[in-house]
Amino acid sequence: MTETTTPASTLRVATAVFAIALLVHGSDHMRRGMSVTSALVNALGTLQILFALLTVFLVFRRHPAAPRAAMLIGFVSAVGFTIVHLFPDWFGPLSDSFINAPPQARVTAFSWFAALFEVAAGLAIGIAGTRALRARQPSPA
Repeated sequence: MTETTTPASTLRVATAVFAIALLVHGSDHMRRGMSVTSALVNALGTLQILFALLTVFLVFRRHPAAPRAAMLIGFVSAVGFTIVHLFPDWFGPLSDSFINAPPQARVTAFSWFAALFEVAAGLAIGIAGTRALRARQPSPA
């Protein structure tokens, strides 16, 4: 007996990994302290968490909007975390750059792991959402 992986089941797995990545990244921010990031980064991070939690809820409830929500939160999260953490401090209050971070930022190898995990998980849920959405659309005859 062979099991076939469906786009919907792949989306659920990617969503679970994304939720774990959220927890890992959030724990790094708690470890580092919320005062090391700007008010703008904190506000955008809070919005991202709220939309991410909504997406997790939609996916596991198998809501019709789940694939679209996964695409949106996944790709926006991946780009956002890349800009905020992985680029040099080019964006002023939108930066919490890990590149040449000052000691008070408390950036460690775990911080890098958490940010890269979040970017990869964002891409994974975004791609899984795209696949699930395409699987719903009828193929041209």
